[in-house]
Amino acid sequence: MRAPDAESDTAQARAVARAADQALRATARHSGGRTAGVLGCTVAAAAAALAEPAVLGHTLDLLLRRDPSGPAWTLLCAAVIAAEVALDATTARLSGKVDGRSTARLRRLGLARLLRTAPHHAALHAPGETAARLTASAVEAGKVPTAVAHAVAALLPPLGAVVALLLIDLWTALAFLVGVPLLVLLLRTFARDTRTSVTRYQQVQLATAGRLVEALAGARTIAAAGTAHRERARILAQLPELGSEGRRMWQVFGGTSARSAALMPMLLYAVLAVGGVRLSAGAIGVGELLAAARYAGLAAGVGAVTGGLAAVVRGRAAARRTAVLLALPVLGHGPAELPEGGPGTLELRGVRVVRGGSTVLHDISLVIPGGATVAVVGRSGAGKTLFAAVAGRLTDPDAGQVLLDGVPLREVTAEALRREVGYAFDRPVLLGDTVRDAIGFGAGPGPGHEAIRAAARAAGAEAFVTRLPHGYGTRLADAPMSGGEIQRLGLARAFCHAGRLLVLDDATSSLDTVTAREVERALAHEVRPGTRIVVAHRLSSAVRADLVVWLDEGRVRATGTHEVLWQHDPAYRAVFAEGDPEEEGGQRMPPGAKEAAR
Repeated sequence: MRAPDAESDTAQARAVARAADQALRATARHSGGRTAGVLGCTVAAAAAALAEPAVLGHTLDLLLRRDPSGPAWTLLCAAVIAAEVALDATTARLSGKVDGRSTARLRRLGLARLLRTAPHHAALHAPGETAARLTASAVEAGKVPTAVAHAVAALLPPLGAVVALLLIDLWTALAFLVGVPLLVLLLRTFARDTRTSVTRYQQVQLATAGRLVEALAGARTIAAAGTAHRERARILAQLPELGSEGRRMWQVFGGTSARSAALMPMLLYAVLAVGGVRLSAGAIGVGELLAAARYAGLAAGVGAVTGGLAAVVRGRAAARRTAVLLALPVLGHGPAELPEGGPGTLELRGVRVVRGGSTVLHDISLVIPGGATVAVVGRSGAGKTLFAAVAGRLTDPDAGQVLLDGVPLREVTAEALRREVGYAFDRPVLLGDTVRDAIGFGAGPGPGHEAIRAAARAAGAEAFVTRLPHGYGTRLADAPMSGGEIQRLGLARAFCHAGRLLVLDDATSSLDTVTAREVERALAHEVRPGTRIVVAHRLSSAVRADLVVWLDEGRVRATGTHEVLWQHDPAYRAVFAEGDPEEEGGQRMPPGAKEAAR
């Protein structure tokens, strides 16, 4: 009996395979006209290749007999050859366009799904692997529509050649058909072995790319730790396996080529031998013998068929690598709008979140009043960040629901959700060309310059921004910033787009105590009013909050004001026991100083 995990992996692999095939079919339809053109040109070229031996043979017989129609047939030979060359050139041109369009479509589909899924799903794959899926794998998969067209067309010359041999002379055709079962066996073995080796090669390639990107991201840490040699060994650890799989692919291809190279001359010689006997008996002419020899060569064209099959196999394997992104679940949205002028009341009803088979948030039910500032506290691993993600719908709970002003977040439109729910993170990523762009980055129309400056002042960022070479117009690449300065710009972006709900996920962790207090005061008095959820590690954040939600191992252990929890529960005080002494003189802010702090 299979283990549940093995069955789950098998089902997932089948789902990815189905998604890959569906994506390839949709991609082929996307460039349907051009793909049909490729197929038409390749088939026409194959037809010309099939016609060529017959025309050449007949022309030779006419010339040998000095028939008056010989010169006309010679021109026909030239026309057939020219048509074949022109069709091959047209096929190559169309194939390049179809490959480019197909690759671009697969990349757009993969990127769109990656951006539409919940962040924790997107983070399942290492950045290097994701990049490889959207680049090298997409390129290989994008060749499948034309590869199929070429593979179909590659079958026509052998099949047509067999028919032509039968029409020329039955005994000559039988001499060739004796070897057909060996050709079929050769093709089946090649397809099976190629699929296995290509799939494994691409898996190792993706893993190596992922390790390389990780090392590049952590270059400073590696340099400081002096572990460059160890990282180099880690990145290249699977290089022998990559080489082994690469050699295996070439061995499969080379073995097939070698066997076909031995088989095809034997079949050709058999056809020539039987054809020679038939020529001496007067059953066929010299031109027919020439045509038979040419058709035998076409009929034994295993190289073209195996090449087409190899391209399709490689493309399908690559499509499955890209389809892993296409199989990511979409964080969908509904048609509902939030009520106009709502206060931002947030309600969690029986919210449960499971990660990796373990429950991380346990059946949380609570109501956060509109306009309140709520500090979410707890020890490391208590589920604070996941709580923050669920509150603003960066992820959906596995059970229960979250409502904002009475409307389930699942039912709210994407535009309304991101217009009214804002986030600031502990390690923000700045997007845009300039500092101004980074602060104004968000859905909807961009804010004006004064709004951007006001948000920067509230986040304590304007002082260092004005010192940059071009102020708010400074390119991010030309603006070296500390972690605290980057965090201030992240806060400014959140303040600039603050709606009725603003979630600060440890967004002041890199700020000094004085700046953090200034940000807290600005949040209370200068930023658009609304509900605030602050994932807090600083005591001052809990002191200034209207309500504290205390998480312990994924459960709400208690809610209430900081003063009450501090006075009556030593375990609550212990949550901050290992925090840095953030108040003046190294003393913690006493509960009674809340109003003064505000």
